[in-house]
Amino acid sequence: MTSDTSNPHLVRSPGGWFASISRTPAGGIALALLIRVVLFSTVVTLVLTVLQLTLSYRSERSRLESRFLEIDQASSRSLGESLWALDSRQLQEQLDGILRLPSMRAVEVRETASSNHALTVSRGEPQASRSVIREFPLTCCGDSPQVIGVLQDTLAPTDVIVCAAGSLPGDLHKLWRARDPKGYHMEYGYSCMGYEIAGGLGVKMAAPDRHVYVLVGDGSYLMMAQEIVTAVQEHLAITIVLFDNHGFASIGGLSESVGSGGFGTRYRYRNHETGELDGAVLAVDFAANAASLGARAFRAGTVDELRRALADAKGEQRASVIVVPVDREARVGGYESWWDVPVAEVSSAREVQAARARWEEARRKERDFL
Repeated sequence: MTSDTSNPHLVRSPGGWFASISRTPAGGIALALLIRVVLFSTVVTLVLTVLQLTLSYRSERSRLESRFLEIDQASSRSLGESLWALDSRQLQEQLDGILRLPSMRAVEVRETASSNHALTVSRGEPQASRSVIREFPLTCCGDSPQVIGVLQDTLAPTDVIVCAAGSLPGDLHKLWRARDPKGYHMEYGYSCMGYEIAGGLGVKMAAPDRHVYVLVGDGSYLMMAQEIVTAVQEHLAITIVLFDNHGFASIGGLSESVGSGGFGTRYRYRNHETGELDGAVLAVDFAANAASLGARAFRAGTVDELRRALADAKGEQRASVIVVPVDREARVGGYESWWDVPVAEVSSAREVQAARARWEEARRKERDFL
């Protein structure tokens, strides 16, 4: 240690800044203690501030993630239904509701179709920085709409879809977005089962430059599947998408609604013990049937398999049939209206009697608008 003779109070020593603040300054012990308390308080304050900010950030992120999860669970289905229905006004109202939640700054729903006219609805003002963004896939209401959604996303605007009977025309009426005046051919008049494949042949003959997709239920397919032979004979390359729900689901649902239990609308063997059609499942191999008639047959049990089958069928020079199993009970939502289907007035079945009572009650509420 050396001392400066010009200033008896100034002492130089090795050890750096820590050694310097550890020494007793010229002001005495009180000043030294004050300096050390201030420094210690500053360090503690900084540490606690950083810790508090970290905990606050994590807590806020956790609340945001919980809110995103709530939005996904509470709103995804209804948003998906509105998107499939292309209801821009309803989507705007739903997004406005989400935007009123704390910390929400912007919300957007967009259609992932390949069309240049894909629907996009946005609300709010997105921030360029310091934003937490989450994306959720939107789906809609069961297997059949999912198949329709894949077709909507895959088909070109000039491709033609053909349909006629069962619940599919109603589903398409709600969900399909036509992008060409000649791209949507539907037999609405009499819901003629068996029309679809023959109608698809006519469309292909009238517009040979367009890809034609026939959408048909398994029940309607059985009515007139033999027109596949005509398609093969005439070298007409159409693609038939067969919805297999193991029976006549549309009329089965109507039968159940009037108390008749969906009689004869499921593929079942007759039970010799009961005398009813409630025996074992009657397996129908639609792919094998189509192949026997000369078509290229595909089985598509998943979305990926359906996409691959559609791509492969597009390259075929003959008729193709894609068999897609769907859930019989999964249906597209209705129009919140009542369908006046008369119910048997006299029946020994309690289900029919109950259905008749409901029908009579609904009839009393019926109003004529024209």
